[in-house]
Amino acid sequence: MRGSVRMSADDVSRSGETGASVALRPCRVPRPDGEPARAAVLILHGGTADSKAPLRPWNLARARMRPFVRSVTRALPDEGTFVGQVRYRHRGWNGVDADPVADVLLALDELAALVGDVPVVLVGHSMGGRAALRAAAAPQVRAVVALAPWCPEGEPVAHLRDKRVIVLHGDRDRITDPVESFALVRRAAEAGSSASGVRVAGGDHAMLRRARTWHRTTGATVAELVTRISGGLDPLPAERPGGEPGVL
Repeated sequence: MRGSVRMSADDVSRSGETGASVALRPCRVPRPDGEPARAAVLILHGGTADSKAPLRPWNLARARMRPFVRSVTRALPDEGTFVGQVRYRHRGWNGVDADPVADVLLALDELAALVGDVPVVLVGHSMGGRAALRAAAAPQVRAVVALAPWCPEGEPVAHLRDKRVIVLHGDRDRITDPVESFALVRRAAEAGSSASGVRVAGGDHAMLRRARTWHRTTGATVAELVTRISGGLDPLPAERPGGEPGVL
């Protein structure tokens, strides 16, 4: 495409080896001789509760997000949006260390160094959904799309005030609890977030059941958010913040 550079796995590997990027894996970068980036989307994969083991290149949770990278990239309205993934140092959340949150914040710093100060949408699955919701405290993060997120009771929400939060969760998920996810949506709305939930009927945690629905809905949702924030507008607010989740 004329307006952006799509990076192969080899390109990404080489950039990591040279130290150009530690936490940020660029997937689509606006060309340096074209229009500057107007927005960015960072995609976060899942993990496990406790593990300091390093993440391997063949990690299944990371591979699970590749179709979402493709769906989001195809759905974006133009080539002026940076798309990337976040690299984690460890497989786990690791209690109070909250390791993936630190990785997301580092990726945001690397993003700013690469394309400047642009509004950001975070898309996260499972543990990555929890990390995205936590990292939304960063001022450049305007919206979060959380897919089957891990939302334990007591997860903080005050920092989500004035942020757009959209949670999609399958009703057949046996790994993370959709009840907890939609409870977080209600609490976030009470704290001043424009938060809403969508129940994916028949959807499982791996997002394999009704996979096309997961991919298309995520792509369309992110594209709508990017269209607004890249034009200097607030993300489209929820029709009924904190209300009963919609159903797909």
